[in-house]
Amino acid sequence: MSSHLMPLSFGRPPLNQNQRLHWAAKARIVKHVRNEACVRARAARLGKRKHITVQLHYQPDRRIKKRDRANIHPTQKALLDGLVDAGLVPDDCDTYVDEQMPVIHPKVPGEPARCWLEITY
Repeated sequence: MSSHLMPLSFGRPPLNQNQRLHWAAKARIVKHVRNEACVRARAARLGKRKHITVQLHYQPDRRIKKRDRANIHPTQKALLDGLVDAGLVPDDCDTYVDEQMPVIHPKVPGEPARCWLEITY
């Protein structure tokens, strides 16, 4: 198995379960996230795959005692849709994709917040 770590331009996941956004505002964010995943996947020349496993990683820039991993799943979903847009897999159904629960890493002093997507194939 091989894996690719795709760095992302946003420090914090732009979509979460607790947001109450107007549908048009949410659609703009989803479009941006999908486009970023699509462009980065094409730039990395990952090619077509029969099956992939994806997992979003988030390393915050400040310590908060409690964080909910499932809360950032909408960002992972939009990233996965972008991988489908790039042609990495034909669809995001279980036949082609395993989604792992997102991971929230501990804060690293002096480092900014960052996100990356791990794609295993």
